[in-house]
Amino acid sequence: MGNKVLVIAYYFPPMGLSGVQRTLKFVKYLPDYGWEPTVLTITPTAYFALDYSMLREVTENNIKTVRTNSLDPTRLFDSGKPLKMPHEKLRNFLSGISQAIFVPDNKIGWRHEAIKAGRKLFQGEQFDVIFSTVPPYTCHLIGIALSKEFGVPLVLDYRDAWVDNPLHFYLTPFHKMLHQNLEKKVLRASNRIITINRRIKELMLSRYRFLGYNDIAIIPQGYDPEDFHVENTLKLPFSDRMRFTYAGTFYRNRTPKYFLRALSELIKGQPKLKNRIEAVFIGTFRKENLALIDSLGLHDVVKVFGYLDHKSTVRYLITSDVLWLTVGSGKGEDMISTGKLFEYIGSRKPIMGLVPDGIAKNTILESGAGRVVNPDDVSGIKKALAEYYELWEKNQLPEIPISFAQNYDRSKLTGELARELAFQLDYKGSYAKVGDEN
Repeated sequence: MGNKVLVIAYYFPPMGLSGVQRTLKFVKYLPDYGWEPTVLTITPTAYFALDYSMLREVTENNIKTVRTNSLDPTRLFDSGKPLKMPHEKLRNFLSGISQAIFVPDNKIGWRHEAIKAGRKLFQGEQFDVIFSTVPPYTCHLIGIALSKEFGVPLVLDYRDAWVDNPLHFYLTPFHKMLHQNLEKKVLRASNRIITINRRIKELMLSRYRFLGYNDIAIIPQGYDPEDFHVENTLKLPFSDRMRFTYAGTFYRNRTPKYFLRALSELIKGQPKLKNRIEAVFIGTFRKENLALIDSLGLHDVVKVFGYLDHKSTVRYLITSDVLWLTVGSGKGEDMISTGKLFEYIGSRKPIMGLVPDGIAKNTILESGAGRVVNPDDVSGIKKALAEYYELWEKNQLPEIPISFAQNYDRSKLTGELARELAFQLDYKGSYAKVGDEN
């Protein structure tokens, strides 16, 4: 290996959920492009989902991983068991308190230990680039500290926006100003910025005028084609019913209630469909959502599996007929391009998006095998379900073209990242900072 990159990532296996996968797949494929990654992350802690299949992927690919302790709220819980997802009202309340107290986030207690571990790493070897990925935004603070101390260029990766994130709560304008000043400091100290979509890039350019258009690159979310290589198709969970599948977590204004109400109304109007359709949910599922299933009389139609490891989830995507997702219609939701969307694209199955105007809607329609309904439009969702069923009966469900899906192949996207990292080598000794062209 000719080049080395230090990757700073709080979320990493054995933690599960979609936020882990971008980093995991980058470090898996970077060696193919001449880069040797070392991941600086935390020792395993309590989390809403643990995925040891992805941890095996780390070890099988010999990804060097350095873990440190962290002082954050998850340490209060048993790290050997997944946390139960609280009621959404309680989760929102606790999240609001956390965001009011901790700046930039409640992972700030990791900063000291991570910087100390980073210094030790630099004493033993030379890294050519530092790559930090957020959230949590504490990762960028660790990145700039090590970048300044050791004179190594810093590349920032935004899986979500920071100040403009629609999920963020600012108790007062002063709190928002603290975040904005901190993000400005981070951006000015960086050498390159990467975001997952154009909308986040536009918001950053609008908020921080010192940034130039060419300071920010876009590398979208994606899927790993190797995850879709199933060795024994006999073990796949096939069904004689038409299967609608949702893979992921519901929180804030992302809810299954409108889909479930539409499904209930469809079956009430066409009772025969009760034995012809099934709705599968994979992921953490709250008690209030289970209660809704029972109240709507859908317990014979809906299957809730809870969190499954990534490979098992992919097996359900492959054997489903239609995959669906939802993004809330609140302020700022137009920038959301949830990671599950690109896993869906990798399956090449038709996608039903209960989403507002924005990045997710555009991507679904561009796929050539998707349709979009407003998130809370029960009658529109019911109509889409009925139309999909008619296509299924006729064996005419559409398929996402392979030419489109390949745009989101993580192995190829990692090639784009490798190119961005390589650009930093050209500035050795006099690293160009973002905004220099202005």
